Amino acid sequence: MRVAMIGTGYVGLVTGACLADFGHVVTCVDKDPAKIEGLLAGRMPIYEPGLEDLVARNVREKRLSFTTELAPAVRDAAVVFLAVGTPSRRGDGHADLSYVYGAVREIAAAVEGFTVVVTKSTVPVGTGDEVERLIREVRPDADVSVVSNPEFLREGAAIEDFKRPDRIVVGTEDERAKEAMGEVYRPLHLNQGPLLFTARRTSELIKYAANAFLATKVTFINEIADLCEKAGANVQEVARGIGLDNRIGSKFLHAGPGFGGSCFPKDTLALLRTGQEHGVPLRIVEAVVGVNDARKAAMARRVIAALDGNIAGKTVALLGLAFKPNTDDMRDSPSIPIVLALQDKGARVRAYDPQAMEEAHKTLSGVDYRSSAYDCLDGADVAVIVTEWDEFRALDLERVKSLLTQPVIVDLRNIYRLDDMKRHGFRYESIGREGTTP
Repeated sequence: MRVAMIGTGYVGLVTGACLADFGHVVTCVDKDPAKIEGLLAGRMPIYEPGLEDLVARNVREKRLSFTTELAPAVRDAAVVFLAVGTPSRRGDGHADLSYVYGAVREIAAAVEGFTVVVTKSTVPVGTGDEVERLIREVRPDADVSVVSNPEFLREGAAIEDFKRPDRIVVGTEDERAKEAMGEVYRPLHLNQGPLLFTARRTSELIKYAANAFLATKVTFINEIADLCEKAGANVQEVARGIGLDNRIGSKFLHAGPGFGGSCFPKDTLALLRTGQEHGVPLRIVEAVVGVNDARKAAMARRVIAALDGNIAGKTVALLGLAFKPNTDDMRDSPSIPIVLALQDKGARVRAYDPQAMEEAHKTLSGVDYRSSAYDCLDGADVAVIVTEWDEFRALDLERVKSLLTQPVIVDLRNIYRLDDMKRHGFRYESIGREGTTP
């Protein structure tokens, strides 16, 4: 099957490469000539484990190509995926759909024969209706079916998620579109990936509801972590105790500095806006957003408290900048408010991240970026673990202690055992656990 993928961002590039790996012939389209030039040269615009090899293999097999020319790609395709950005709109938090609607107008002008237009971008309820209206406005004669097919990819594990999904949600009641989408995902039948067909608006809402629920779990365990600290309990054991209940599950019950990334912050705000537009206040989601914002701000105060309130002129070594490991994504990362708050209080901030420093440069200024974890720690007054990269889980603690001016670590991801840190003589502050400091 010939497929056109409009947009080569995170979702579009991963989806396009995986569909090509299934045997489809995929053309990825992007308006950014520099991005297309880089892809043609084998340079990935994002970091995702396994993606570079996946793209190279399918380009070599002539199943995957890249272009800035939308019309020819759409004209030849049986299925056209919309995977352009839908960032939060300034002022009201609603998803900015200008890129979606701009692409739809171009698609409408180019389609030939029966074509399934699939919204892969995360969009508010009712967007598919407007996409269909725009297509009819531009091309009343177009034989098009508009489908919703939200993505559920975790950054850092996106290829595995695509090829072994929990579910594939397709929003359409058009039998021809169902048949086409069944053919698109036919290879996943071998992996028993459940294909769930729903009405289009239901599909659109499933994506937002899923992310809001997961964000709620993250925020819930973070508040429980605060209670654990006051009550003398251990949040990791609490999380295990409730996570073993199969009605709850263990995923997303890891206490930390708050959620970030490309999905949870944006999608919770967009869902709140959708609720307001329909006269349905979403109080739980509203609380999740507020608590998460406050939590990020509170993390810098933990670092300051670890140095007894005296941070001015001190050097802080941040290990990790990306919002999670195995990605270079800095969008809404907890590291950003932490750095800004520490700088405001007069601290000198160093940082090291295995993948995200180039992206961090675009957001954070005045940071001394270092080439390794140990280089970052050398001569610092406190180490702060912000992102749980694997390489930070096995640091030589004796070496770390010798590099720091004083043995102080603030672990915002709870990646070390309390007894290990005590045995090595650290003043160790973590989240939701009794610390090693007397």
